[in-house]
Amino acid sequence: MDMNKKREFDDFDGFAAEYRSIHNKTLKVSGATSDYFSEHKIQIIHENETAGVPTCLDFGCGDGQSSVFFTKYFPLGKYYGIDVSKESISVAKDRGIEHAIFKDFDGLILPFESETFDIIYASCVFHHIDFKHHLGLLAEIKRVLKRGGRFYIFEHNPFNPITRRIVNTCPFDADAVLLYPKYTKNELVKAGFSKVN
Repeated sequence: MDMNKKREFDDFDGFAAEYRSIHNKTLKVSGATSDYFSEHKIQIIHENETAGVPTCLDFGCGDGQSSVFFTKYFPLGKYYGIDVSKESISVAKDRGIEHAIFKDFDGLILPFESETFDIIYASCVFHHIDFKHHLGLLAEIKRVLKRGGRFYIFEHNPFNPITRRIVNTCPFDADAVLLYPKYTKNELVKAGFSKVN
């Protein structure tokens, strides 16, 4: 893969099989595991949702780890995971999570009808995508989100020195460019999201 293509969407195919062990190694300094952070994000979503049977899109699902926790907190919900990394999607499918549907895509156009999902979340994804694609992807996310649905975007805190250390020592974060909160909020507003907080 050439460098221009790599910076469009960081290449995770080479890390798919060993992603969790690499992630846990780099997270060791935090005192927590990859599972802890994945579950914590789903807990946050669960605490803010009232629909018992939501249809959810995990945008940039990677190896599908979040599907384990989504099905734990939303046992009747419908989970879809999507990613540009075909190898990661293959690992996700091998998890064998019942009712979880995983797809790879081109990174630009979401292969879903408008207003399909009650919940969409992106967990530490956008810092792996070239900034020139952010607004278009946020508009795509807005398109496939139902009216009254919620989009949760989780990104690393660029002001936290431990976070920066973790990112700087993680092999698959070599090309990552962290997002600042003001930038993220502005892009969400430009994409048409309301009640951004």
